[in-house]
Amino acid sequence: MSKLLVPYYEHPAEQPEAWDALIAAAPSLYGVVLNPANGSGSSADAAFAEVADRLRSAGVRVLGYVDTAYGARPPQDVVREAARHRAWYGVHGLFLDQAATSALQLPYYADLRAALAATYDTYVTLVLNHGAVPHPGYARIADLLVTFEGPWSAYPPAGPTGPDTCHLVYGAPPDAVAQAPVHCLVPGQLPHPWGTLPHRLEPVR
Repeated sequence: MSKLLVPYYEHPAEQPEAWDALIAAAPSLYGVVLNPANGSGSSADAAFAEVADRLRSAGVRVLGYVDTAYGARPPQDVVREAARHRAWYGVHGLFLDQAATSALQLPYYADLRAALAATYDTYVTLVLNHGAVPHPGYARIADLLVTFEGPWSAYPPAGPTGPDTCHLVYGAPPDAVAQAPVHCLVPGQLPHPWGTLPHRLEPVR
């Protein structure tokens, strides 16, 4: 059965009805990406902490957003930010954005996985957002690989779609059908597509 991984980058105080819709859709979700300030931010946000608690109570996997700059960001900075997500929002794992696709960066992400496992007291779900099909070795590091992120006009992508792949598609029409078992197809457009929910989760206004 397909599941939704929803990166929803809006503040709970400004879009409470959308967060309510996400929580109500708990059984259909693979997880929700929490992104308070293009990452964890420098201090805890009470509104995000409250919505994270509601998501967890509903059985939703909560993932903290961390940018890895295609393997160029210092690993200690990634681990430090992951620790803030854990301490402030009780996340179950991480959504590592701008993940590299080349085999050259495999050691960087393997070392990150090990460091994160040592930091958390429970299993860390790791999602790598490559945005394109990466080297096969990444499948041994992450739980889920985002192998496409882009507009509906470029979808579906070339390349294999396995059980641990995810597609993130923006500008999608209401009848859009995903080609990956985990996905998120939203109507929003650049520059801020992830400020909209998938069509079937959009709250009635």
